[in-house]
Amino acid sequence: MTAEPIHESSAAAVAEAFVSARLALRATPDYPGVLPTTMAEGYAIQEIAIGLYPDRIIGWKVGGVPPARQAELGAHRLAGPIFARNEWPVDGPVTVGAIEGGFCAVEAEFIARIGEGVDPAKTDWTIEEATAAVDAVFIGIEIAGSPLAAINDLGPPIVASDFGNNAGVFVGPELGGWRDRLDTIGVETMIDGVSVGTGGSPSLQGGAMESVRFLLEHGARRGRPLTAGILVSTGAVTGVHRIYSGSDFVCDFQGVGEIRGRVVKAQV
Repeated sequence: MTAEPIHESSAAAVAEAFVSARLALRATPDYPGVLPTTMAEGYAIQEIAIGLYPDRIIGWKVGGVPPARQAELGAHRLAGPIFARNEWPVDGPVTVGAIEGGFCAVEAEFIARIGEGVDPAKTDWTIEEATAAVDAVFIGIEIAGSPLAAINDLGPPIVASDFGNNAGVFVGPELGGWRDRLDTIGVETMIDGVSVGTGGSPSLQGGAMESVRFLLEHGARRGRPLTAGILVSTGAVTGVHRIYSGSDFVCDFQGVGEIRGRVVKAQV
């Protein structure tokens, strides 16, 4: 039996619940409505939530869909908005505010910036075209975050419904000569002095530029084409590392730089 599509009123209620909880920095113990079962349903909720959130989009996070579910969902990646208030520079150790009782994770990522001249009507992109559309790449971290502690356990449509499980990005130094170096840089993440993951751009399915290619197509087909200056947080190269208030972390982009930080309880 095929599940009934989520009614618009239910989607609106879920979006409002998530936005309210995010703005209040309040955990949501359970999913606040009917669970979306398709990526289209998840994005429909996300779209309503974007309209409710009192800020402008300055970028997008891209995350992976588990291989076992890619055929079923018709997607290998998913996207969520990054808002202006949730973009921070790296000018020393950073502080991450985690919603108590919610979800928080640190992800070492390469962050691409879209350059001038992207055709907003173009809906099919090659990897070469997508790479050419990028004018800079930075080292950085995505803070995956949601009021819902179990969000990642419930699957990609649920992740998509709550801004892609994004709570912001820390943008570090620009990566010089990135077109030649990107795939050669090793990255390690440590939490409380213990290594929890290693990797690099090749750890992502198709690499970091495949995330840009995906997002260029996804955005244009969704009516949200990428424009100059938009950031693309391309994916967790060492994994998604759950972290809690009181812990310290280091994301070491070997030969480039490192980003150090500490997690505290989020406060309004």
